[in-house]
Amino acid sequence: MRVGVHINRFGGAGGGPAPAAELAAAGAAAEAAGVSRLSVMDHYFQMEFNGGAEEPMLEAYTTLGFLAAHTSTVRLGALVTGVTYRHPGLLAKIATTLDVLSGGRAWLGIGAAWYDREHAGLGVPFPPLAERFERLEETLLIVRQMWDPERNGPFEGRHHRLAETLCVPPPVSTPHPEILIGGGGERKTLRLVARYGDACNLFASTPEEVRHKLDVLRGHCETEGRAYDTVLKTLTYSGEAADAEDLDAFRKEIAGYAGLDIDTVILGPRRAETSGWIERFVAPAVQHLADLR
Repeated sequence: MRVGVHINRFGGAGGGPAPAAELAAAGAAAEAAGVSRLSVMDHYFQMEFNGGAEEPMLEAYTTLGFLAAHTSTVRLGALVTGVTYRHPGLLAKIATTLDVLSGGRAWLGIGAAWYDREHAGLGVPFPPLAERFERLEETLLIVRQMWDPERNGPFEGRHHRLAETLCVPPPVSTPHPEILIGGGGERKTLRLVARYGDACNLFASTPEEVRHKLDVLRGHCETEGRAYDTVLKTLTYSGEAADAEDLDAFRKEIAGYAGLDIDTVILGPRRAETSGWIERFVAPAVQHLADLR
């Protein structure tokens, strides 16, 4: 297994490390530790479990652009972008720009969105869940069309209409940046993974639950005529062992996920200071997980 790091706090309202300096340090620490991918939260407001809306929240893709300039090997993406946050054509252009300027290190994480407070707070429409899933599928179609140089032309959907799907310069990644669809919804989300996604992201609830979700994904892949092994599986771990920097407890917990075809375990500490945590905890975790399959 490989290791990713998810940055979900950006300092505190009461002070702390300067966000720019800490992000640069976190990027350097991640690369030194052998981390394969680095992600940031994509929200307008900070989450309640991280102190609430009065705590700092940086715009995701500006932050990823900053990280691109301060790293050279780690892959970069949002975990995950809500489909309601940006028009699909603009989102494709933003992700392409990140890919070009990072030398082909971008991936696009996307989901159906859920945080109604931030939408109401900033005046962004928040459609019902069924419509958000319709928009998610249209966005996946639009992004894939924009990343296909042979398909510049109109897109006519129920919610989005584009006269042109021109994307110049094109992505550096071949054939395009990885599309990672976040969430474990069995009826809709995992079906979209099987139909359109290059990767999925599940929460490390229990090994039994993750095994079940992957069995559901396998069934959707069979229905779609898709080889299950072509979907990269990632797992987000936010357990107490990582926050407490208890490597022994982490090893015991994560051992239960061996044998489930998980490619990458993404660690998401709830702390504003990430760089030192990467040096102390993530670096040895990388070495341990490299031996798990």
